Order: sequence, then C-alpha cells, then structure tokens
Amino acid sequence: MASAPLSATALIEALDEPALIVEGGRTLAANAAARDLFGKTIGGRDIRFAIRHPQALQAILAGVERDLALVGLASAERPWQLSVRPIGKGACLVRVADRSVAVAAERMRVDFVANASHELRTPLATISGFAETLAEDGPLAEDARRKFGSTIHNEAARMLRIIEDLMGLSRIEADRFVAPRDSVDLGAIARIAAQQVAALAERKGCAITLSGDSAVAVIGDHGQLVQVADNLVTNAVRYGCGTKGASVRVDVVREGSRGVLRVVDQGDGIAAEHLPRLTERFYRVDPARSRESGGTGLGLAIVKHIVERHRGTLDIRSRPGVGTTVEVRLPLAEGE
Repeated sequence: MASAPLSATALIEALDEPALIVEGGRTLAANAAARDLFGKTIGGRDIRFAIRHPQALQAILAGVERDLALVGLASAERPWQLSVRPIGKGACLVRVADRSVAVAAERMRVDFVANASHELRTPLATISGFAETLAEDGPLAEDARRKFGSTIHNEAARMLRIIEDLMGLSRIEADRFVAPRDSVDLGAIARIAAQQVAALAERKGCAITLSGDSAVAVIGDHGQLVQVADNLVTNAVRYGCGTKGASVRVDVVREGSRGVLRVVDQGDGIAAEHLPRLTERFYRVDPARSRESGGTGLGLAIVKHIVERHRGTLDIRSRPGVGTTVEVRLPLAEGE
C-alpha cells in the first residue's frame, strides 16, 4: 500500500482542523481531527467509505483546487468549508473547517441589524407622521398640538435610550477582555439602584426592600455594577409589580468565594421556553408590554456582558404565577 511522505503526514497532524491526504480515491493519511470526525479506520481506505456527500466526493476525486461550502458532510445540519489542494503526483490535501460558529455569528449580526432597524424605525415613523401634521398649514387645536408634541418628545426619548444602550453595549464589549480590579461594595450598589428606581416603584405602588449583608466587597467596576443592579431592579419593578402592595426584594450576601446580588419579584413570572433567550438583544417576552413600559429590549443583554467581563455568573429562574429571581455572582475582593 502506498504511503504519504513522512513530512506531509507530520504536517497534517499539526493542524487543528480535520485534514486528509488522498490519492486515487484512497486516504493515504488522516490527522487526529479527521479520524475523530470520519472514523478511526479511515486511513488506507477508499475515501467513499468515510465521505458520502456527492459534491464533496466529486471535488476530492477530481483532485483539482476547489473550495466548497457544504451542509451535511458529517452531520445533518452543521455547515462546513471543504478545501481541496493538489500536492503533486496525483495526491491532494483535503481540509475540512467547521463553520458553525461563523455562521451563527453572522446570523446574530444580521438579526441584530434587523432588530435595531425595526426598533428605531417604529418611533421614527411616529415622529415623522406627527411632525408632518404639525407642519401643515391650517389651524390645530391646542389639545391636539400638545398631544402631538408630547408624542414626538416621548418617541425621540425612546430612540435616544436605544442608541445610548447600543453605545453602552459596544463599550462593554470593547472592554470584555479587561477584567476589573477595583474593590466595590455590592451592598452600596444595591442601595443606589433602589434609590434610582424609587420614583418608578412609588408610581407602581411597589415596595423595594433591601436585605442581607450590609457590606460585601467584590472585584468590579463601580459604574458598570450600578448599571447591572439598576437594570435588574428596574425590570423587577416594571414587570414584577402588577398589583398594588407587590414588593421587590434585593438581597446582597456572601456565598463561598462569591458575592451575590439577588433580585426577587412577585410578578406573573416567565414561561420556561423564554428563559434561555432573555439575554438576547431586543428579545422580549411581551413586546407590546415592554415598549409601553419604556424598555429598550437591551437591559439583560447589557447585564450579561457586564457580568461576563467581571468573570461572574448570571442566573435567571422564574415560574408563571410565582415570580422571577435573578442572581448575579461575582468574585469577592481580597480580604473578604
């Protein structure tokens, strides 16, 4: 049986991606990644025993330079990039790259652009329509003028909140590899958030209670952690205080080597199928309700990215009719 040159075999073994050397339809060599993908016995066998994808086989057996994007090469849905390069004497180098991550990232980018465009287009259309009416000649009742002006102001403010949140996300992502180093009092953070949301809670007839340890020092960025607590407490008041007398509890405690910020509401709760997607940008369980309450759909995405930057964890638990509990766990500062 023919064998591949030692240098070529050593070369493909050094590659992380699946790689094969094929000559005359037979596999002369396969690296570890290729053996994991196509089977341990692929070496020395007819390539058609390992690869059954018609387009892939045609490209490999032709032995000419070719690049193909394929689905179903080694699994039903996963996308792959197949590259064939002649290496002399009728042999060719075949490399297979898993494009799942790249395709998912591209899909997320396209979805993000579409969602952001939609979120901005809706208030912009409202502003344009009312402004056009105000610009028309002819008398306009004072009540109508005030209503139109108020609507334009509110929709412009909504657009500004979306843009500010998007810019905030960009800044957070730019710093995601730079871990914070300051010591921050998580209890003080919770108190600041409760104060900032107090006016909204009063309008909703909702009480915010603080409990747990008075001072828990964690490693963090003060401004970003205030943003995390503010988003979580605001969400709890907006969506967890549907009835008069409802309350939101904010706990700060030490658990092992972590400081925990826990926000508990008594709202309608969230169905299980929504929980994995809550931190996606612009994802809303109830879009109409979220927009009416002033939400941008970016709050939990911001929380997720900040927590990841802080090397922490975010956990959301909820049951319909019971309420929602959100926990952020962050590394304790030295000496805690």
